[in-house]
Amino acid sequence: MNGQRRRVFLVQRGAWDMPTESMPLAAGYLKANALADPDVRAGADVQVFNFGGGVGPVAMCQRLFADGVPDVLACSVLGWNFRALSAVAETFKQLNPSGWVVFGGTHVAHQGRRLLPQHRYLDVVVNGEGEFIFRDLLRAHLAGVSRTALHLVAGVSFRDAAGATVTTADPDPIADLSVLASPLLDGAIPLTDRHGRFRYDVALMETNRGCPYHCAFCYWGGAVGQKVRQLPRQRLRDELDLLARHRVRTIVLCDANFGMLPADLEFVEDVIRVKQRYGYPQALETSWAKNKSTVFYEIVRTLRAHELHSSFTLALQTMDEVALEGMHRRNMRLNAWEDLARWLRVAGLDAYAELIWGAPGETYESFLAGYDRLAALVPRIAVYPLIVLPNTEYAARRDELGLVTVRGDVDDYEYVVATPDITLEDNRRMQRFVLWARAIVENLVLRHVWRPLRELAGLTQSQVLLSLSNWIARRADSAAARLDPGDDATIGQPGAVLSLLHRIYAEPRFDVLLSRWWHEEIEPRVPSAAWPFLADVLAYDLATRAVYRPGPDLETVTVAGDAHWVRRGVRFGHDVPAGLAALAGGAGIPKPAPWTVDLWFRAGLDAHLDNHELAAQFVGTPAAPGAVPVAARAGVPA
Repeated sequence: MNGQRRRVFLVQRGAWDMPTESMPLAAGYLKANALADPDVRAGADVQVFNFGGGVGPVAMCQRLFADGVPDVLACSVLGWNFRALSAVAETFKQLNPSGWVVFGGTHVAHQGRRLLPQHRYLDVVVNGEGEFIFRDLLRAHLAGVSRTALHLVAGVSFRDAAGATVTTADPDPIADLSVLASPLLDGAIPLTDRHGRFRYDVALMETNRGCPYHCAFCYWGGAVGQKVRQLPRQRLRDELDLLARHRVRTIVLCDANFGMLPADLEFVEDVIRVKQRYGYPQALETSWAKNKSTVFYEIVRTLRAHELHSSFTLALQTMDEVALEGMHRRNMRLNAWEDLARWLRVAGLDAYAELIWGAPGETYESFLAGYDRLAALVPRIAVYPLIVLPNTEYAARRDELGLVTVRGDVDDYEYVVATPDITLEDNRRMQRFVLWARAIVENLVLRHVWRPLRELAGLTQSQVLLSLSNWIARRADSAAARLDPGDDATIGQPGAVLSLLHRIYAEPRFDVLLSRWWHEEIEPRVPSAAWPFLADVLAYDLATRAVYRPGPDLETVTVAGDAHWVRRGVRFGHDVPAGLAALAGGAGIPKPAPWTVDLWFRAGLDAHLDNHELAAQFVGTPAAPGAVPVAARAGVPA
């Protein structure tokens, strides 16, 4: 190795075009653990470059190579950034033909035999947990090992001198996670911007690795079917203290099954401890364990008792028994989720569910039936298109299952567009439904209308959403045309929901359109005696919809250092929350009761519009923060 330090660029690119950055946790882990090695620390200058989803290859190249070209370009690759990072790597090779291009991440892991012959700019594919594999690659690079002679580096694929693809044996998973350096505590990830403020939309942490399940569609972190391994409690405490000192409002965990182990309750207790000391964090989001144990229920009670907001996910994926069997998820106990949903609702806690559209065995009709069965207890449902991910059982059995796929417009995912049970037309109709369901329900544009419509008029959630979608499509006026996606090719693509949300919040006549649709399509299907109350429920939903851009009717107020907006003196013909509670208790159609209220909104939706998990933190509530239970402030759907 010569005396000059090698330049190593670690590149991440997020999925969404947001005004704030996403935390580059994966690149941070790679950097922290590479520099923990004395040889790498002495011989390499490792830098992290973190790009938003709206930054294209040209802009990335300009920023990356403006001050010189690195010796190693290492990219954290997922389906959403594969094409953009491939373009950057191709340019890099033109600038530095002898440089190394290293791709790691779940989208490329174990895909060397397919990718290396197709992409001549690509030198190395990392196949396992990247921290120590990447360290070993840098050690080899610094030692002068050729990129065609990496036979002694475990867990990689590369081309040998003859051009043949070579894949070395995978190392065992890292059994003791305490040996990993922390990118937060070691400074591998900068936490503040030039003004000294926390620079990311949320803080990412992981408390464990591994997932014991073998779901046919999933390749979670490359760690499916593995024993769950815990990170040390003291290290997590130190990370929480650091984030709380930076006034981090929301922590999002990267765990696959949080709430499954006793250590998860200990982590929540530590979160509460730092919140009591610093006032932060105020929300904890995660992917919850598929089967809810006594630990989960205790965590939920603890979070609620200490007003620590969270969204509780029912990750069901399908309500169809045949599709569930094919997913290997029969152990998720459909009969138990309904009791859990009722328990969360009675506890007044924000819950949402996840479904996947397009699974083998599902039909258009069975999916809508399952959607409505689920919506009767958990109105807020996130629906995702089935993607055939590399290394999954669906990928291995795609021909046997008859899956027809198409690659995304801007990503490298393979979206299922047809199966033996789903036609192309079925998929087109469902994608339009899903787009409106995700925008209107999942993102809480409407929240409270669903139960009274079901109980007073027998209208299911899918019937109401299809009515709105079809009505918008039939309208000839310009406002409706701006909202209608038509047969837009972006339907089903990741940016479609965000695009529709932007149009909803930007459309000044949106409330008028919704009111007109309600009058023309919904009221004729509702008993006339219920019209006044239901009209107030709709008006309340629209009045409490999260504020994207404040208008002149809003007053700015700072509470505990956080900006809020207040809409003063809003009048209704009914006390809507009280009426909804009475209806839920079987009291029938609520009687008029004039009600005037101030509505409070947390500011900042514009920085988080793409994240439905945070949507509940921004909806309007009928009291100032701190004056009502946390569940009411979260805008829990009725």
